[in-house]
Amino acid sequence: MWFAWACCARRVIRHNVAAPRRLLSTQSSSQLDPLSKTTRNIGIIAHIDAGKTTTTERMLYYSGYTRRIGDVDEGSTVTDFLPAERARGITIQSAAITFDWPPKNPQASLTLPPASFDTVPYSSFSHNVNLIDTPGHADFTFEVLRSLRVLDGAVCILDGVAGVEAQTEKVWTQAGQYHIPRIIFVNKLDRIGAAFSRTVKEIGVRLHGWPAVCQIPWWKGGNGDFVGVGDVVHLRGLLWQGSTDGSQIQPYTLEQLESVDKTFAGEIKKARIALVELLSEHDDVMVEHFLEYDEDHLAITGLQIMQSLRRTVLQAPQSVIPVFAGASFRNIGVQPLLDSVVDLLPSPLERPDPEISVGNQIGTLGKLLISGPNAPAQPEKKSKDENAIGPAEARSLSACALAFKVVNDLKRGMLVYVRVYSGKLDRGANLYNTNLHVAERAPRILKMYANDAVEVDSLSSGQIGVIPGLKYARTGDTLIWCKGLALKVQPPGGLKSLQLKPITVPPPVFFTSIEPHSLSEQKHVQECLAILLREDPSLHLTVDEESGQTHLAGMGDLHLEIARDRLLNDYKAKARIGKIEIGYRETITSSTSPNTYILDKMIASKPAKAGITVALAPTEDMIVPVSIRGDTLPEDGPFETTYFLPDNCRIHITHPNLSRHDSSGHKNHIPPHLSLPGILASIHSGASAALARGPYNGYAVSNTRIEINVDAAGHLFNETTPTAISMATRTAVQNNLKDANDASPSVLMEPVMLVTIFVNEGSLGAVVQDISSSRGGQVLSLDTSDAPVPTTSLTSALPTVDPNKIYTPPDPFASGTGDVGSGIGDRQRQIVARVPLKEMVGYLNQLRALTGGRGTFVMSVDGFERMAAQRQKDVMDSMREFA
Repeated sequence: MWFAWACCARRVIRHNVAAPRRLLSTQSSSQLDPLSKTTRNIGIIAHIDAGKTTTTERMLYYSGYTRRIGDVDEGSTVTDFLPAERARGITIQSAAITFDWPPKNPQASLTLPPASFDTVPYSSFSHNVNLIDTPGHADFTFEVLRSLRVLDGAVCILDGVAGVEAQTEKVWTQAGQYHIPRIIFVNKLDRIGAAFSRTVKEIGVRLHGWPAVCQIPWWKGGNGDFVGVGDVVHLRGLLWQGSTDGSQIQPYTLEQLESVDKTFAGEIKKARIALVELLSEHDDVMVEHFLEYDEDHLAITGLQIMQSLRRTVLQAPQSVIPVFAGASFRNIGVQPLLDSVVDLLPSPLERPDPEISVGNQIGTLGKLLISGPNAPAQPEKKSKDENAIGPAEARSLSACALAFKVVNDLKRGMLVYVRVYSGKLDRGANLYNTNLHVAERAPRILKMYANDAVEVDSLSSGQIGVIPGLKYARTGDTLIWCKGLALKVQPPGGLKSLQLKPITVPPPVFFTSIEPHSLSEQKHVQECLAILLREDPSLHLTVDEESGQTHLAGMGDLHLEIARDRLLNDYKAKARIGKIEIGYRETITSSTSPNTYILDKMIASKPAKAGITVALAPTEDMIVPVSIRGDTLPEDGPFETTYFLPDNCRIHITHPNLSRHDSSGHKNHIPPHLSLPGILASIHSGASAALARGPYNGYAVSNTRIEINVDAAGHLFNETTPTAISMATRTAVQNNLKDANDASPSVLMEPVMLVTIFVNEGSLGAVVQDISSSRGGQVLSLDTSDAPVPTTSLTSALPTVDPNKIYTPPDPFASGTGDVGSGIGDRQRQIVARVPLKEMVGYLNQLRALTGGRGTFVMSVDGFERMAAQRQKDVMDSMREFA
């Protein structure tokens, strides 16, 4: 069936039936199919340089969206439109684009899809595909994360030579955390050293799933050039020939293949048997089909195989991974991959109900809107929960959407990318931001086509679009629309607190300093930085209170390099950019005795007086659950309160005569204008401010316990204000930090990374030597690509797959030992190590030099570690060189 649509695509391209601009102009809102099975929201995910953008260009060409195929090296691609992307040849910013597959037949534009796809494949009818091309570089992980948050399915592209690379594992695991159905396309099989069989086994071992081989490579003469694929589902061979653009495909039935290439036909039969056996283990319906056809693997129809694949792909967690083959640069395999996107990946209707929160209640959007929060009643509440959503409020909700990306377009202004999860969002709607509690009007609604756009009247549920002109919306904000509600009026009931599951922002690890050329340029620089941070929340901006220096933090050196280029070139900010530095911590090594400090000064022309007693002590490797950081501990008594702060710091406050559970007696001990919660909040604020800058070298303090005593009689006066309490606490903690440092000098703590390095066998010794000796790292494990991946925070909960039980067709270029590489028979080896972050700055260049350009690595923050005396001295000396 897909072959007929390929012919249709060829007619569109050859006869210029539907030019791209004409196609866009006819895409009116009335033609959008709201929340139907003919919509696919998919993303292209992979390691850098696996061929994501190249594959996307072919998809756009065969769908009729473009007339020519863009080239990454020439800088003529549709989705990589930023100057920095075209200059570097990599994807930096995810780009959204919409097209139809199979292409719509102009003569049959009114044909409606069938009510059921039980008798015909999904690819028999045109579907609206919203595709997002994501970056592959590890520095732009957040760009991938926020795209995955709104996708319904994903296509993971692998390099047939490199196999499953480090960043591929990372994005695959991230997609799995969102329970996104995925299929795999093994690309670059036309290159020397391509090894489809080895790559399929790596899929099972490293991605922790069972590869369902749906296509096998077709090598000319059995060991020559890559010319086509064997379709295991429909039992046929597909030969790309006669046209350089890949639009002419010659299909061969199994009977025809017997005479053309008997060995290849036999391998297709073996692949079909293995596919049916695998599906039978995970799909009961396939077992029934198998028995109906008298256990004949070849008699089962292609449609039944495809439906079984779809059922297994939609299972959560996904354990069966459909695998397809091709070479996008040679225009081989893209059309059947598009058919598989439509046939196997889900529509918005088939995805789980989105998770939301209303007040303190968590549930799903459909459930809470219909019946209100389904949670046990709180006995201490005497009245109805004001955050509950009743039937009247649910009926008033016209649309609910998530803002997942913000882009500052030089022509159109600020563009907010949204995914609609409920209802229908119309142009001119008054949108209420439940995160910021502000309302703003949506003047227009756009459908994006990479850097181009077309205006539409509305966005239906399940659709992705853009709202220009919003002043406040940020990444992760929930936008709701209640018809008939004025712009300055809040939504009724609990709707004002309704929030979709937010997007997690990873913490930054690199930072650089930014200083304006002059005071007159400071305002413009700050405005440009504000725009940059609204676009990319993974960038963080902080100001050093002592020096007044502005620090910009990000995910890596390339991430900050791109941010600096945009700041200086795109926004024309006149500023000096400092050297990229590492965010160290410092910690005390000795305790201090309790010291009482009394603040007595004029604040804002008014007398202020407050006292506090503070003592400090170092803590060793104190682990604090994220869920309780900043909250009081449940086991705290009525006269003590404990706060956990970042960097393993803890504040323990004792407040005799002031009970947290009984405020009736507070008036006898504290001035009437004060309250215990306000006093505790002020102490928490002052102590946190003091810990932000240590006495040794000005870095944030970590691994420190602060003991604070509040004596109501001796510390609280009629002149005491919350500001005075905060200032007294901050000064007292700072004084104790200085005393501890004078008694025993503080030590620096540096961030340590958990690094996974992939190298060939021949380069293993040099890389291990470099990590353990030159960089002061600790090698944790060494494993081959055929061994199970070491247990880490990303893979500990995933199943282990035995590669010996995975079917793979033979690779014609395999060596005698069964290892396939770049012609030298090197096995892929994996090194897991802990390395100081400072030593990983610029490490990629060194790794490529040691491995002949084939080594890759991925890293994540593993924690902070105390530095040895000599290493601390070396780091301090290097800092003074650039001071």
